[in-house]
Amino acid sequence: MTEPRPTGDRAQVVVTGLSAVSAYGRGVAALSAGLRSGRPAFAPVTRFDVSGRRVGVGALLPGAPVLLDELLAVVDEAAASAGLSAAQRAATPLLLAVHGEPDGARGLPDRPGRTGAFTLTVAEKAGLSGAVRTYTSACVAASTAVADAAAAVAAGDADRLLVAAGYLVDPDQFALFDAGRALAADGAVRPFSTGRKGLLLGDGVAAVVVESARVASARGAAPLARLLGWGRAGDGYHVVQPRPDGAGLARAIASALSRAGLAPEQIGYVNAHGSGSAQSDAAESAALLRALGPHASEVAVSSTKSLHGQALEASPLLELVATVLSLREGFLPVNAGHLGPDPDCPLRVLTETTAAAPAHALSLNAAFGGANTALVVGAP
Repeated sequence: MTEPRPTGDRAQVVVTGLSAVSAYGRGVAALSAGLRSGRPAFAPVTRFDVSGRRVGVGALLPGAPVLLDELLAVVDEAAASAGLSAAQRAATPLLLAVHGEPDGARGLPDRPGRTGAFTLTVAEKAGLSGAVRTYTSACVAASTAVADAAAAVAAGDADRLLVAAGYLVDPDQFALFDAGRALAADGAVRPFSTGRKGLLLGDGVAAVVVESARVASARGAAPLARLLGWGRAGDGYHVVQPRPDGAGLARAIASALSRAGLAPEQIGYVNAHGSGSAQSDAAESAALLRALGPHASEVAVSSTKSLHGQALEASPLLELVATVLSLREGFLPVNAGHLGPDPDCPLRVLTETTAAAPAHALSLNAAFGGANTALVVGAP
């Protein structure tokens, strides 16, 4: 049930719980330590055979992790860190971003082949509400889910939602990206740098509790961050190539800033999409210049994909958690692999981990098909 509030009063939206899994390990402490170290998590892939591939490097957990198990663990950790009781969990809807319908949905006799079966399984096993939604919209799936959750809370349609996302590097997607020559042949992701060769895939599983600040305060929960603004826009330019002038992403950024009531100069850090591909990084730089004006060349920018890799549908949520950790703990992650400036990317790229505690940050993502998202995150 959603508690009533005054008409026209937009609820403030906060993050009260979070968790993450990456190649750095399980838990937010492992992710924070990895980001602080500035050491990329890339290593030779041993989970499956890559002997016939151009590239054999990724950011993978050891062994053979199971996505359902990893998702249940991060959902439980996020709910626990938010201080949710069993009853509160049971009333919390789940928004889940995943790559299609993973194998964990099979073997359910009551819902064979049913769309969203995997999400329902996660919700049931995690003790969450049966109200679920599945997002599979490529590399903006998780950020779209966060925007939907924030919008629902802001409008008073929900007191809280749990957003989760997961992708574990698999041989099929690895082969597709390798065959498309999208993977960095030199084994490093170098966003916005001269000599950048492309992306590298990485494991990513994360969860956040998105909640009304009023409801969180009433139950004595301290916010970890504020979700101040969110914006989405499409380009419709090309199936896989970004629009060179970055117009769609610029609109998403402008929308998020407007919703947050912030000027460009109030953004102190940008966790960029920064895939490390030549066209994508140039287009994102153009978008920042369009949306932020002169401030685009002054604000600190880095892409944590250069450290933990590209986790496809789950990457935006992993990056949101990284952004929250940065604001809370007072550090900005390095843009690893940087070889030198590129005239197509005239940004202030962080070449080392930097001590700083900005009040506001942008977390940006873009996807095949021209989808773009921007989230404005505020320190608690």
